[in-house]
Amino acid sequence: MRLFCLMGKSASGKDSIYKELLKDEELRLEPFVIYTTRPIREGEEDGREYHFTDIEGMRRLEEEGKVIESRVYHTVHGDWYYFTVDEGTAGKKDCLIIGTLEVYNKIKVYYGEDSVIPLYINVDDGVRLERALKRERAQSEPRYAEMCRRFLADDADFSAEKLREAGIDVIYQNDDLNECLSRIKERIRRG
Repeated sequence: MRLFCLMGKSASGKDSIYKELLKDEELRLEPFVIYTTRPIREGEEDGREYHFTDIEGMRRLEEEGKVIESRVYHTVHGDWYYFTVDEGTAGKKDCLIIGTLEVYNKIKVYYGEDSVIPLYINVDDGVRLERALKRERAQSEPRYAEMCRRFLADDADFSAEKLREAGIDVIYQNDDLNECLSRIKERIRRG
């Protein structure tokens, strides 16, 4: 079993890359979907991007001993929790998860460093900001303040120092989606 952890700052293209990798039948990747208490966005589907739940649902999973890691973001709309749950799927097949650097570090401890492979996506900050703004404008109720908070928090969360500390030395530049996907697929095939 290998668990490929797709990471990057907001609007770096993680969701698009994630979908493309899962569609590639040759890779045989299963989705490893994390949980959140944040509101569902237009176009999202429960169980696809996230498992959407509430605080009580999170507490039940914690009581059952299934929560691997959790974190809270103090947003302009209140506290939003994100957490990874051991549902018993990892370990049986190769899986793909979208996460933060914090998620990567904690699942490495949980599943073993040799089983968790980082896939860090990078995009120029100006391009990311344009993408984030376009995505937010498409929402029926845009949350621009939260978009800005996330954008600024990413600089600290994915600093060069933190990437080095996590042992991430390969960066997949997403200036061209097809080229980026090609490099990532090559890495997944190598194991």
